Amino acid sequence: MKKQYQSEEEFLKDYDPKAFDQLSMTADILLISVSSEEQSNYRKNSKKRMSILLVKRDDFPYKNKWCLPGGFLDPKIETLEECAKRVLKRETNLSNIYLEQLYTFDGIHRDPRMRVVSTAYIALVDKNRLTDMINPNACFFDVVLLEEKDQVVNIVLDNGTETLHLAIKKILREQTTDRYRFESLKQNVLAFDHDLVILAGLERLKNKVNYTDIVFNMMPEYFTLGELQQVYEVILNKKLLDPAFRRIIKDKVVKTDKMKTGEGHRPSYLFRYKKKED
Repeated sequence: MKKQYQSEEEFLKDYDPKAFDQLSMTADILLISVSSEEQSNYRKNSKKRMSILLVKRDDFPYKNKWCLPGGFLDPKIETLEECAKRVLKRETNLSNIYLEQLYTFDGIHRDPRMRVVSTAYIALVDKNRLTDMINPNACFFDVVLLEEKDQVVNIVLDNGTETLHLAIKKILREQTTDRYRFESLKQNVLAFDHDLVILAGLERLKNKVNYTDIVFNMMPEYFTLGELQQVYEVILNKKLLDPAFRRIIKDKVVKTDKMKTGEGHRPSYLFRYKKKED
């Protein structure tokens, strides 16, 4: 017969947490940046590339595999967001940058050690702020999203010396909300299920670019409209017509009296993000 308690204090006195299955929680970070690719011809505009930060594991499981920066939650002293900020500080020495909770990944076999549930976060930064800051076992990989075909997304990650090929199937799970679940078609290219985290994060960023000012978290304080347009195009993975782009950003930027000169180009006015208080 189930014992009847008269108070919460009496209940907690008898409560045995070991009576329930235990699990561990982690916070994983998808750190995204957009930066310029060096051009051999100084008269050409620098080409923008989106990149993400990966860390090479030095221990089992998945030893020598690349993964997203992450860490186990200390349930006694921190929240998940505090855990994510700690991981970000550890890997990049950065704090006070854009951080947004993405999704909870709870595949039963996603970690071979034990049942581990991960809450993933997106972090956005101007990569110029990261000079000589990231840890030696961390590296930025440029991201190339190949054309989606038959609901399969192919992603190429390249750091100049190593190339990783991801293939992820999108499976529609809700007709009315256009929501998908993801299934990896190439196992163990990355550790855990981090290929699914990457695609989920890139799709979130792509969607939010259309209705928020999120892109400015990856821009320096001053920029040309051409540079900003390239960043939009990299994230959206498509070319934008100049008039349409100008309509998109006309209420988001402020023209300054500063000019960008040199590099073999005609001087261009620099703009800055139009903050809400402007």
